[in-house]
Amino acid sequence: MNDHATQPYQSRIAIYPRTVKGRFRGIKYAILILAYGVFFLLPWLRWTRVAGPHQAVLFDLPERHFYLFDLVVFPQNIFWLAILLVIAALLLFFVTGVAGRVWCGYFCFQTLWTDVYLLIERWIQGERPARMRLREHGWTGERVLKLGLTHALWLAVAFWTGLTFTLYWADAPGLALSFFQLQAPFAAYATTFLLMATTYIFAGLAREQVCTYMCPYARFQSVMFDRDTLIVSYDRSRGEGEGGRRKVTRELKSREARQAAGHGDCIDCGYCVQVCPTGIDIRNGLQVECIHCALCVDACNGIMRNLGWPSGLIRYTSERALAGGRTRFLKLKTVGYGLALTAAVVLLIGSVATRAAFDASVQQTRQPLTVTLSDGSIQNGYAIVVNNTSTQRLTLRVGIQGLAGARLEVQPGAEMILAPEASRTVYVKLRYAAKASDPKRIPFSFRLTPEGRGAPAALLLPTQFYTR
Repeated sequence: MNDHATQPYQSRIAIYPRTVKGRFRGIKYAILILAYGVFFLLPWLRWTRVAGPHQAVLFDLPERHFYLFDLVVFPQNIFWLAILLVIAALLLFFVTGVAGRVWCGYFCFQTLWTDVYLLIERWIQGERPARMRLREHGWTGERVLKLGLTHALWLAVAFWTGLTFTLYWADAPGLALSFFQLQAPFAAYATTFLLMATTYIFAGLAREQVCTYMCPYARFQSVMFDRDTLIVSYDRSRGEGEGGRRKVTRELKSREARQAAGHGDCIDCGYCVQVCPTGIDIRNGLQVECIHCALCVDACNGIMRNLGWPSGLIRYTSERALAGGRTRFLKLKTVGYGLALTAAVVLLIGSVATRAAFDASVQQTRQPLTVTLSDGSIQNGYAIVVNNTSTQRLTLRVGIQGLAGARLEVQPGAEMILAPEASRTVYVKLRYAAKASDPKRIPFSFRLTPEGRGAPAALLLPTQFYTR
């Protein structure tokens, strides 16, 4: 029986990425340092506020306040989150259409953490040949020691990652102290150890399988590519020639001799395959596993420089350019994505910049909807919720506009005093001597007037008065 018929899937082939130096590897290290610096240090950054916690970034779920430096986000600002998600999607589509999977290769959390785990592995176990030999020689004492130390440091990084994420949701110094004193809330331990487990599994054990099998982006990103999208590509016409790739020999040492023999510039050294974190051969064309990290570009350019030949045998280019054309960046698709992205960014910035010092909502209480009093007047009940979105104390007076002759009763009082970033609900009873000619519903507005020097503008809350 055919062996392939009895195996529902292919067993994993271990990948041992080799170290490489070059421009793109340097860019990846710079992004890695920046990303780790922001993620791990930001919870500890102090930020002085008139009101609220003195932590630069804090997601305070019990109080329902998200603190981002000088910006405080309230639940009623959920619209900002929707715009932010639209911006993220449009940015991904725009960048992918222009430059391929640069998000995957440089900014994805899976890529960043896997890079660190590989650095730890190389530091303890050595370069690619040493790591391969370590696994080929069985379970020796050296292997147990090095693998044990590797996994211990992986778990330490994973724990640090999980704990840091948890520190964004409470005061970092206080939560960290209570965490190690075993006095933190259960949610803190659950979140920390869940993220510790996923980080360890994804970055340490699964690695390229996350990108190949688990990430949906690898599957649908191809629909955003076209002939002008920049991708990491192998120049087959230059590398193969008419006689194909050949290793360097005494007779085929110079570029001129190779061209005369019909061979291309690729010397079949395999360096581009050895540095690939997903283990593919870029010379076989664009593949779903390729994350466009460009490490193969650095590897090939290094070999070309050592040989004294032009670089760029593997490079960022487009299918149109490989075919001899010119890459077009100004296309209807990219212009459309760019305009939509710009509009979304402007909308978000405008919404944040023009947010009022306070907001409010009014809702009519309907138990019962109307009440007829002994003097024949009609009474309606309302609940007004006011949110002070500023860092200053706010005094408001409740009035009405558009319902002449109505009498207002505010509980606990017509004057509202709100502390910075506080919310308050007042209940209003509105009495009106309705006439027989009045409609069933009379539109009017509650007027909230701030008091004091430099007070913001008054706010009108349109609503209706039911006469029957």
